[in-house]
Amino acid sequence: MNNFTFCSPTEFIFGRDTEKHVGTAVASRGATKVMIVYGSERIRTNGLLGRVEDALAQAGVQFVEYGGIQPNPTAESVYKGIAVALENDVNFLLAIGGGSPIDAAKAIALGAVYPGDFWDFYGGHETPRFALPLGVVLTIPAAGSEGSGNSVITNEETHQKISVRYPGLLRPRFAIMNPEMTLSLPWEQTAYGIVDMMAHIYERYFSNTTGTELVDAYSEAIMRDVMDRALTLRINPEDYDARADVMWAGTLAHNGLCGVGKVEDWASHRLEHEVSAFYHVAHGAGLAVIIPAWMKFCAKRNPDKLWRFAINVMSVDPAGKTTEEIIEEGIAELTHFYHDMGLTTSLKELIGCEPDIEKMVASLERNMGPTLGSYVPLSMDDCKEIYKLAL
Repeated sequence: MNNFTFCSPTEFIFGRDTEKHVGTAVASRGATKVMIVYGSERIRTNGLLGRVEDALAQAGVQFVEYGGIQPNPTAESVYKGIAVALENDVNFLLAIGGGSPIDAAKAIALGAVYPGDFWDFYGGHETPRFALPLGVVLTIPAAGSEGSGNSVITNEETHQKISVRYPGLLRPRFAIMNPEMTLSLPWEQTAYGIVDMMAHIYERYFSNTTGTELVDAYSEAIMRDVMDRALTLRINPEDYDARADVMWAGTLAHNGLCGVGKVEDWASHRLEHEVSAFYHVAHGAGLAVIIPAWMKFCAKRNPDKLWRFAINVMSVDPAGKTTEEIIEEGIAELTHFYHDMGLTTSLKELIGCEPDIEKMVASLERNMGPTLGSYVPLSMDDCKEIYKLAL
C-alpha cells in the first residue's frame, strides 16, 4: 500500500425526511444568500423544491433559483450560472439532483470567484485557489459527486468532456440524502447510476499497487451488494432498504475510500467521455458498453486483478478452469448483469450508427495525451482497439 492522505469533510445527513434539515445545514455554515442549482422541474412538481425553499426561509436564508441543468452539464450552462451567482451576490451554492447539477454547481463555485474563464481549470491551464462553498440535496444516486471533489463538464463548442479533481475546494460541505427521493426514478436512471457507481470502484480496484487487501475486500463487498440490490430494485423499485443501500454505495464508491493507498486507473471513464461528448448518451449507458470491452483488452496483458474480480465479485467457480477461462466467464457474467438491467453492451446499438472511432481517438489524445490509464497503460492504438471491441 502506498502512502496516502484521506480527508472527507462532507457531513452526510442520511434518511427519511432529511431534506427538512437543509435550512439549518446552510445557515450553520454562515450562508446568507444561496443559489439553488437543479436540473429538471420534477423537483418542483414532486414538492421537493418547495420543501427546501421553505426550510431555507425558516432559517432566514435568502435564495435564488437556477434550473435547467441537463445531463452531461455543459460549459454554456456554467457560464450562465456564474452570471446569476455574480448578479445576485450569492455566498453559497445548493445543488439539488444528481451528478449533473452537482458538477455544474462545482464549476460555478470555481468560476464565480475567478476573474478569468472557468474553463481554464478544466483545460488544465490554471489551478484554482478559491471556490464558493456548496451543499447537496441528492435525488439520483450515481455520480458520487455529493462526496467527492470531482466535477465533469462538457464543452460543446470543442467537443471536450473534461473532469477535474480538487478535493480541498470542491467537496460539498454537507450532503442530504433521503432514499425516498429516489423511489420514483425511472428504471433507466437507476440502472445508469448503478453502472456508474460500480465503474467508480473499478477505476480504483483495478490497480497494480500491492498490499491493499482490506481496500480490495471492502470494494468487492460494495460491488456485490450493489449488484444484489440492483436486481431487487428491478423487481420492486419501491424497496426503501435497497434504495438506501444503493444511495450510500454511490457515495462510498467515489468519495476516495476505495482508492486509498493505490494508483488509480480511470481509462474506462475517459474512453466513455468521448462517446458521450460526441453522441450525447447517458454516462452510465456508455460505461456499460466500454467496461466489458476494456476488460477483454486488458485480460491478455494483465490478468491478475481480473481473475480475482471474476471469482470474488462475479462468483465464478474457478474449479478446473484456466485463468483465461475464469476471466472470460467473469466478463460474460458482468455483461449478463448489464443485459438483465435492460442495457446494451454494443456501442453501435447504443448510439444508433457506426461510430467515428478515429475522431474519438483524436479527441482523446488531445484531451489526455498519448497514453491512458495505469492498470494497463494504453496507447491511442490500444484505445482504438477497445472502441472496436465495444462495437
